[in-house]
Amino acid sequence: MNIQVKTPIKDFKRIQDVPLSQESFDAIQAFPECGGIGMFIGTVRNHHEGKAVQALKYTSYAPVSEKMIRQIEQDIQLKYGVSYVRVIHRVGALEIGEKAIIAIAYAAHRREAFAACEEAVERVKHEVPVWKEEFYMDGTSQYVAGCCIRKDYADSEQMKSHSHHHCEHDFEYSHQHTDDAESIDFTEQEWM
Repeated sequence: MNIQVKTPIKDFKRIQDVPLSQESFDAIQAFPECGGIGMFIGTVRNHHEGKAVQALKYTSYAPVSEKMIRQIEQDIQLKYGVSYVRVIHRVGALEIGEKAIIAIAYAAHRREAFAACEEAVERVKHEVPVWKEEFYMDGTSQYVAGCCIRKDYADSEQMKSHSHHHCEHDFEYSHQHTDDAESIDFTEQEWM
């Protein structure tokens, strides 16, 4: 008789204001069908576009961000047929070298685990309302230009023609930036 003991699945916040740890995730032992783990840990680096970065600060509207990350996780589980996808993003003040985001995917095979993990990171970075303010060694700071996450706005005539790709990967994801961030007006209902 083969009895499998299931480890209880943890309920944790996807947006956290405390240092991130891999211990937040469920143990691979809870998923005996999985033989591959894909993981990404993003840390704060000391430079951005030629400027020396001292620290940064992430802010977010947590209730909306939590909901969006959970939806992204579900979408990716279905798309890649993986057993487990989780993403945690840090908010608050972070120093150089601190973990800003951790994504993990468990799958039967490594290829699906890596692909699911990569897409989870890309989608969270491009779709979830998390804002990053960088503090530079010269005493200045600025919010890093974010991505438009409202499809109806991105498809409109108001959008500038500047577009680019953030990275190369198997799935296509491009977006556009606008020079007039003030013109975008979100209501809480649009996020729910």
